[in-house]
Amino acid sequence: MANDLLKHILKPSMDWLFVFIPITLWMEHSEASAPMVFFAAALSIIPIAHLIVHSTEKIAVHTGDAVGGLLNATFGNAPEIIISMVALRAGLYDLVLGSLAGAVLGNALFATGLAFLLGGMKVRVQQFNPQNARLLASMMLVAVVSLMVPSAFYRTFQSSVDAKLITDFNVWLAVLFLVCYVLYLVFTLRTHKDEFAAVGGGEEHTGPKPSLPISLITLIVGSVLAAFISEVLVGAAEATGEALGLSQVFIGMVVLALVGGAAEIFSAVAVARKDKLDMSLGITMGSCVQVVLFITPLLVLSSLFMDGPPFLITFGTGTIVAVLLTALMSAVITSDGNSQWFKGVQMLMVYLIIASMLYFVPELR
Repeated sequence: MANDLLKHILKPSMDWLFVFIPITLWMEHSEASAPMVFFAAALSIIPIAHLIVHSTEKIAVHTGDAVGGLLNATFGNAPEIIISMVALRAGLYDLVLGSLAGAVLGNALFATGLAFLLGGMKVRVQQFNPQNARLLASMMLVAVVSLMVPSAFYRTFQSSVDAKLITDFNVWLAVLFLVCYVLYLVFTLRTHKDEFAAVGGGEEHTGPKPSLPISLITLIVGSVLAAFISEVLVGAAEATGEALGLSQVFIGMVVLALVGGAAEIFSAVAVARKDKLDMSLGITMGSCVQVVLFITPLLVLSSLFMDGPPFLITFGTGTIVAVLLTALMSAVITSDGNSQWFKGVQMLMVYLIIASMLYFVPELR
């Protein structure tokens, strides 16, 4: 028995990366360079995201794929919320805007593309509920319009309209976003939940069901750890960008978005490999909707109680175009209710093109 335990401990595992949590804390308090702290914190996020993945999968056994996907998106977005809140308090508004837009791009293109690619390499053709995918795609378009309107209003009238009026407009929109998001949850999880049932084959759970209380506690612990490490991560982000010659926009839209969204990426790939595409899309595209219609208004309202100017929805033209193209591509690729590995390649290609543009043209916003 001792040999079996030793073999289990020595077996290569993602859990080994938990050692970077104390290393990150030691580096932060020992005046290590910002890139080293940032790198260690990023590695610490990976096993925490893996913990969130397994907890959510166990909860989904009790709740079903729809609620499981929502829980994963919600708890998986905890790092994005903390990253944005910390950056907001520090006055790094470009970093906040970049991380929000990057979360949409990362989930809709990178996470979904990777899930389609790796899932398709295991199952030749994967099926999912096209009605669910169409609803998610239409909600993403609503989310893009929600970003475009206040951004265009600000850039057109900021010099001729009273600043308080612009702030009031953003607060009113934030309330509308939250109402829309709540109604979306009521529609999909209560009044019409039967229309969004999973259609993929998937792997059926066998044996006794995992303990729901233990799974919930593990999920909450993982989210708290993710939030804590994310605060360290964003604290080193600006100095890391300066040291490596990267703009705040690139750090926010690419680096922080991928690290902060590690939970969703791991979750989406894990369930896609089990041929559960409905849950995978619920995690990735559902997370995009949540970022725009829940996290963004939450930041707008929270900024009213912080020192400094209020946070406004003022995305640049380049960012809006990138998010709009992402929403349109997601709608096209998921419209037929099936996926193959090459669809994943297409989505990853578009993501790499956008990320490359942000790297080579740092002034773009």
